[in-house]
Amino acid sequence: MLQRALGFTRYVVFVAVIAALAASVALILYQAVVVVEVIIEAVGQGGLFPKSGKALAVGLIEAMDVFLIAIVALVIGLGLHRLFVDETLPLPRWLKIDDLEDLKGYLVSIVIAVLAVLFLRQAVERAGDLDLLKLSAALALMIAALVLFLSMRIHRKE
Repeated sequence: MLQRALGFTRYVVFVAVIAALAASVALILYQAVVVVEVIIEAVGQGGLFPKSGKALAVGLIEAMDVFLIAIVALVIGLGLHRLFVDETLPLPRWLKIDDLEDLKGYLVSIVIAVLAVLFLRQAVERAGDLDLLKLSAALALMIAALVLFLSMRIHRKE
């Protein structure tokens, strides 16, 4: 009886898988529409002016940030499915998930990329602002901690 109840938990995790995949698809589709709007707005502002180019750059950088978050949701969904529902799920060669440590490693790597995009967006918006230095120091510390986590994880796997 207990074994049957524990076996049922894979279906509970399947709810998280479906939610993560739905979130990923929703974010990607929504942000694709936003990218089209940003491009149309930049072109509609009068063509090739530095202000239009900066607005376009900031809009596209923000879009990349959302796309990266959508990829996080996708990796979570695929990883949870592989770990808890169906370990035979074929994944791309670059997405090798055999345990929760692998999933955490992918998530930390993507978080680092999201933080880098966040900084890039702020750097473009606030070039020359002294507060940007504080933000860069805080992000550098966060990224350093995450890289340390990744390197320790890789060291443990070897």
